Amino acid sequence: MLPPTLNLPNRPFSFSRSVISAPKAFFWSTPVILALAIFIVLSQGPGLLRDYQISQSPLPLDDGDIDNGRCTTRKFVFTDCEAQLRYSYQGQSYSSHVEVMFVDFHMGDYETGIVIASDHPELATMSLGLDKLWNRIITFSTLCVLLLGSSLAMLFLGLRIWRVKGQLGHPALLTPIPVEISSVQNKKGRLFITYSDKIADGKTKRTAYTHMREGEEPIIIGENGGKPVAMAVRHGSTALPVLLDRQLRRIDLTDQERTAALAPLASLVGNANSSDLAPPPAVKSGSLWGGIKTFLGLMLLLVVGITGFWLWYVLASPTQFQKPGMDINNAMPQPLNEWGCAQLKKRFGDGPAPYGCTASDFRSWKQ
Repeated sequence: MLPPTLNLPNRPFSFSRSVISAPKAFFWSTPVILALAIFIVLSQGPGLLRDYQISQSPLPLDDGDIDNGRCTTRKFVFTDCEAQLRYSYQGQSYSSHVEVMFVDFHMGDYETGIVIASDHPELATMSLGLDKLWNRIITFSTLCVLLLGSSLAMLFLGLRIWRVKGQLGHPALLTPIPVEISSVQNKKGRLFITYSDKIADGKTKRTAYTHMREGEEPIIIGENGGKPVAMAVRHGSTALPVLLDRQLRRIDLTDQERTAALAPLASLVGNANSSDLAPPPAVKSGSLWGGIKTFLGLMLLLVVGITGFWLWYVLASPTQFQKPGMDINNAMPQPLNEWGCAQLKKRFGDGPAPYGCTASDFRSWKQ
């Protein structure tokens, strides 16, 4: 059965820019996410680049001082370590402040030393920073992808809304379509509505936002998967559809044209009420929930990938000194770390132990 439609006049129409809105969190979340991304890049990027350069020609120093060294674990996962390094090399004294961030489940203190680049002695870091280098690269890359990706997505959304608002002021033919309402919030008599056109003509889902004044409601024409379906129109080739109100006040029509347009929907409009707009209890915000699902999906994918790589390292790696396998194994909870070290010891027990499996002498296998 085809959904009901509107009998609209076959002439171009324009709309007020206010019929399309930006999501409520857009104006504060976008700069905050972007600022966090820039902070991560500026605070961790230079240190990662420095330590990567040092890793190409590392030279451990037996003499030197590590002052004010401390590590702080945040959210039980992210560990920040910093220290002031003071050392001498070939008669020249150096001082460097070092900060590193990585993901670890380690409990207790860390032991570290000073390592410099043999060809650039002014570049110095903690040996802990080199031991966790791949861990840090993965952590840095993941955070940058998530934060920069989120901020770019929000900026793209803002640009698309701004472009659509500009197009709505120019007359264009209207095409009625059904849209799915994913979120409705009533605040001080105004409806804040999130909807998408994914059920119209098999189009890719594009989410739009609008608000309706007191007394205005959308035209509910059915439901899809338990969510209300309302009437909207495409304005020419504009990317986002315009949600219509029950009185069609958003379209500049005469009274006769308005009556004729609503004739096919008379029974629906007459029987509709505000309770028809209630979205499923579990869905409070379509965009927020979609973002949460995307984030959780990425985290699950990351966990599965890291776990798979760890299993390959402890069970099939051709060497026990494979990075970032050593870092991942060291970051595992104690039972998994012990099991992983046992598997490595079965295959490489005649040689020195890798990082994460060493005893107190940092060479033999821990028991």
